[in-house]
Amino acid sequence: MENITSLNSPHIERVKALVGPRGKKNRELENSFVAEGVQAVSEALLPKMGEGLAVKRVYLTENGLAKLSEKIDQATLSKSEVILVSDQVMSAMADAESPQGILAICSTKSLKLKDLWASKPKRIAFFWQIQDPGNAGTVIRTADACGFDAVVFSAESVDIFNPKTVRATVGSLWHIPVVTDINIEDFISEARDNNFPIYALTGHGDQQFNADFIAKVKGQNSAWVFGNEARGLPNLPSDLTAVAIPMKGFAESLNVASAAAIVLHSVGLSL
Repeated sequence: MENITSLNSPHIERVKALVGPRGKKNRELENSFVAEGVQAVSEALLPKMGEGLAVKRVYLTENGLAKLSEKIDQATLSKSEVILVSDQVMSAMADAESPQGILAICSTKSLKLKDLWASKPKRIAFFWQIQDPGNAGTVIRTADACGFDAVVFSAESVDIFNPKTVRATVGSLWHIPVVTDINIEDFISEARDNNFPIYALTGHGDQQFNADFIAKVKGQNSAWVFGNEARGLPNLPSDLTAVAIPMKGFAESLNVASAAAIVLHSVGLSL
């Protein structure tokens, strides 16, 4: 097993290229991204999806190896290239402020909408132009926890392989299909073609997201559309069902991740 202690190692430069200011461009060029921490890397090594985001290489400190070995057996770990690094090298590589001594380079996988429909999903969450990496990761994690079948992000959304987004998923990126760069018009068209009722979350919806409404949609296939953090949703076809989450206080609106948690939990657990 290779052991790296030099801060001049080209391995550091390669990892930093994937998480630095030009990270998105480099991730696209190399079809690679970085996962950090025991939870994310252990899920990457044992993905729940048949075709996931494969691990290319794992970097571990001695302490990181001990932590990961509590979750991953040696036979599984040996399927990937493993490189031991010093604590100083790990600190130079990592994007997290407090690295756990565990970092992996993984391959990206671009799913298409046609792949999604082929899997016969029942619940889909669509997010339009989500900009915050933490929100993007949180809604992926929430959709996974609530039993949704897929998450779709529109074009002009944050890169889901941004290191902050990957961390915020806490491993759910390897549990649930995520489709990106989809125009909202194309999503609506294909959802209709596949007989999916579409519900758009907006502060001025005609329908209230309450117990009666949840009971009405229970058991249906459904697609749920959420808007940008600041601008909400664009103009949508008038025949879509606009739904509002009731609020008692004086807040103008809910954070998109909070709104998604309310809806996805209620809908996902209504099956």
